[in-house]
Amino acid sequence: MANLEQLKPPLKWAGGKRWLVPKLWRIWQDYPTHQLVEPFCGGLAVALGLKPEIATLNDANPHLINFYQQLKKGLNSDLMMVNDQDFYYQCRNRFNELIYNRTAQTPEAALLFYYLNRTGFNGLCRFNSQGFFNVPFGKYKKINYCQDFSLYKVAFQNWQFYRSDFENLTIPHGSVIYADPPYDVEFHQYAAGGFTWEDQERLAQWLARQNVPVITSNQATERILALYRKLGFRVDTLLAPRRIACNGDRTPALEMLAYRNLV
Repeated sequence: MANLEQLKPPLKWAGGKRWLVPKLWRIWQDYPTHQLVEPFCGGLAVALGLKPEIATLNDANPHLINFYQQLKKGLNSDLMMVNDQDFYYQCRNRFNELIYNRTAQTPEAALLFYYLNRTGFNGLCRFNSQGFFNVPFGKYKKINYCQDFSLYKVAFQNWQFYRSDFENLTIPHGSVIYADPPYDVEFHQYAAGGFTWEDQERLAQWLARQNVPVITSNQATERILALYRKLGFRVDTLLAPRRIACNGDRTPALEMLAYRNLV
């Protein structure tokens, strides 16, 4: 149990929210028996930080969801993982071959996705317009690869993983929603189709219609702040660290937290 308590996100993930978990925990303590619903689960920092008994975890990235689903089934690592440029590009080519052949929802694809994520440049997850992974080799001196994923199988026992548009999610009574969408910034091609301003508006309106506690985060751009205030959310701003960025920028960014229906 002690190991489960210390379980960290298995992937590097741009915009990860480990830094935000202590603030979210203060809210979560008022809802200890609720189900956590994340329409954009990303790197799982929030779910693994809050440790809900039941969770509905969704994301638009099919490779991310396949990885989590394979972990839940009991993924076994039989892939040699080395921090080597030639081997990295061999694995990237194989991963893209699986995508091309429409066989990327497999344990092999999940292991390749993990390896590419840990080894690629700056922990980015990026695909080109054809849907192929195109992140170049990283510049890490040393990488600690996980070879034993068994604890994730235990942690994910009562968690359900979906790949769907957020509007298709069923939100039962007794849920708390935490929504961390692709931010209102230039880069948002972490999955095919991206996330447009129209999607930002659609999400905010969908969240405003929910009758359960809602928390959402985003880049604190003027139009994002105006959007959520207009819909009746309580809005806070705070400085957030940048640990992964496409250009290596680590300057703290101004972020928004917006709330509805909290006790």
